[in-house]
Amino acid sequence: MSGTSTVLAAESGGVSLSGSNVTFVIVAVVFALVALGFAAAFVKSVLAAGRGTTNMQEIAGAVQEGASAYLFRQFKTLAIFVVIAVVLLFLLPVHNTDNEIAVKIGRSLFFVVGAVFSSLIGGWGMALATRANLRVAAAAGEAGGREKAMGIAFRTGGVVGFLTVGLGLFGGALVVWIYGGDAPTVLEGFGFGAALLAMFMRVGGGIFTKAADVGADLVGKVEQGIPEDDPRNAATIADNVGDNVGDCAGMAADLFESYAVTLVAALILGSAAFGQDGLVFPLIVSTVGVVIAIVGVFITRLRPSDRSGLAAINRAFYISAVLSAIIVAIVSFAYLPSSFDGFGADAGIAADVADSGANPRWVAIGAVVIGIVLAAAIQALTGYFTETERRPVQDIGKSSQTGPATVVLAGISVGLESAVYSALLVGAGVYGAFLLGGSSLILSLFAVALAGTGLLTTVGVIVAMDTFGPISDNAQGIAEMSGDIDDNGAKILTELDAVGNTTKAITKGIAIATAVLAATALFGSYVNTLRTSLSDAGIAADQIGAQVLDLLNIANPRNLVGLLVGAAVVFLFSGLAINAVSRSAGAVVMEVRRQFRDFPGIMDRTQRPEYGRVVDICTRDAQRELLTPGLLAIMAPIAVGFGLGAGALASYLAGAIGAGTLMAVFLANSGGAWDNAKKLVEDGNFGGKGSEAHSATVIGDTVGDPFKDTAGPAINPLLKVMNLVSLLIAPAVVTLGIGTDANTPVRVIIAVVAALIIVAAVVWSKRKPVSMGEQAAVDAAESEPVGA
Repeated sequence: MSGTSTVLAAESGGVSLSGSNVTFVIVAVVFALVALGFAAAFVKSVLAAGRGTTNMQEIAGAVQEGASAYLFRQFKTLAIFVVIAVVLLFLLPVHNTDNEIAVKIGRSLFFVVGAVFSSLIGGWGMALATRANLRVAAAAGEAGGREKAMGIAFRTGGVVGFLTVGLGLFGGALVVWIYGGDAPTVLEGFGFGAALLAMFMRVGGGIFTKAADVGADLVGKVEQGIPEDDPRNAATIADNVGDNVGDCAGMAADLFESYAVTLVAALILGSAAFGQDGLVFPLIVSTVGVVIAIVGVFITRLRPSDRSGLAAINRAFYISAVLSAIIVAIVSFAYLPSSFDGFGADAGIAADVADSGANPRWVAIGAVVIGIVLAAAIQALTGYFTETERRPVQDIGKSSQTGPATVVLAGISVGLESAVYSALLVGAGVYGAFLLGGSSLILSLFAVALAGTGLLTTVGVIVAMDTFGPISDNAQGIAEMSGDIDDNGAKILTELDAVGNTTKAITKGIAIATAVLAATALFGSYVNTLRTSLSDAGIAADQIGAQVLDLLNIANPRNLVGLLVGAAVVFLFSGLAINAVSRSAGAVVMEVRRQFRDFPGIMDRTQRPEYGRVVDICTRDAQRELLTPGLLAIMAPIAVGFGLGAGALASYLAGAIGAGTLMAVFLANSGGAWDNAKKLVEDGNFGGKGSEAHSATVIGDTVGDPFKDTAGPAINPLLKVMNLVSLLIAPAVVTLGIGTDANTPVRVIIAVVAALIIVAAVVWSKRKPVSMGEQAAVDAAESEPVGA
């Protein structure tokens, strides 16, 4: 592309909003508040539903108490990281502004806002989910229970969806309204806060939920031969708590940060490519997303003719997607002009964009439609590899007849194959959007960011789909533990749980696609920041383009090393997360075994298990284990950037995006396929519950649990955290290199310190023993009470 040598850097501080664009920003703020209003109305509707029997209420209360106590502990731990990040953000340099101090303060302040919003969505979503699960279970036992239970579960998810689009749009619009042309720099802080908290919540919640789930399955199902949610299993309450802190709080925060970071990337690149119009148009597209969220949740209704709840959810999603494309096309023609004359934040970019040969309206429409089609395609592809009616899951189920080894091998094969097709699909979406920019690189990168924004116009429905899963799972658990639901109600809840497994897998696939789109757009922002930083460092304007191309040359050994390190970090991060689950699950297994041994009355129901001991183990381990992966995500880009240079850091990001895409899809889809293969056998196929085939699929599911609910989903915020850290440190890396990629003593010291922190964290993590035998009981007894 001829545009690769043109100016990319935008004089952000020179962009100001006209009266009409200020009006559009205010309208975006209003629509964000409307979304929050709908969330409040839906909360009232959900809480008005029946709460079932006293026994059911007691079980739900224990789950609610454990989940709330865990999140409180987690937020206390993460507050330390927030304080440190605020200070460091203020110290990092900013560019292209006449209000350096004000912008630094704004960036640090909105980092806190992003972190708080991410926490609120996770916390509020979990708090409602732990109340809705009881009501879904109760509704399943009533007349018309299938439709009622489905409606309550999806409306609860709708609340989280409204919170996601409402707070995400409100934060982005508020920054643009207050800071105008300096908004892109301030938005870096907002996106970083949202991504950092989401990553920690995803890792911590994922470790908690899968340690409890694996421990409960291995001892309860395999060793004792009792059902998954049997109240005689001491890990049952912890398992249900984990569904909420992992799948509700963690995934809600994850999808919010995907929404926020994608919007941030679109606004940063939009301000460079389109000037003030590019700063406002992504907000308009996101405003359309509010409308789509409201419509999508309202039209999700289960019909008597629907084979399952998935038919209703898919119907609503595809209608929402089509409606989104139509509305975006209308607003594009209404808002954008027919040519690029006069566009761009400075003269160089204006000429570059005008010479691209592209039409603003069709660039916007094409990019958004690509994003929407990508979401629908990912949904269909993920469904194929994870639904019980499809061949991949059927084949895994058949393999259970020859033992757990073939189940594990079949699941790995499914995951690896699905990763290839998903990566090709996402790659086609990224490249298709990139081509819309014609000869202008900055316009092409903005189109990629718009594709991500377009995909997330349906995020309200996507979040509702995801939250639906753990609510249905918990509802089934409450019903089984209480024994107060009849056979018809139990059948309804089993059906909803199976649908929830598929929706969770689908939303993980969509979240991965958004992560790649956002990371690609942020990568473009990083390259743009390099050009600006080189200019600030005194490099002549006619030399900047050549120097950037030299920095990005993959033939440079330093850059090749950076590429390898970026891919390796994804593997190390995944390994740390899975190993954390393994260690914690080992402690849970030993504790549950101890209780079965020491309290023989548990099996005949004359003694009650000590549920709190398992909750304490999972809480303690989750808080302890999340630190190392978190430090790796933050410190690795710093070590590479300051140690090997800005070019190597760009290659590092490319390696992480490539490896992360494949790894995340592999982990998510193999885990989802194993889970539904277990459900397939439990429905009576290949011998049904209690058979050797069932034990084989349970073992496959325990392998898949940390894949799909801990390591896989955590890669999404990992990619965006590393991109945002790189974006934030790029000016300092270039400045301390005195305008080149040469190392200086300060850069070397920073790199060494960051590397030593990573090494120390990994060594500390590896030295933590697995609690076995009596030591498991000692550790549990000595752990801090969960509510402390």
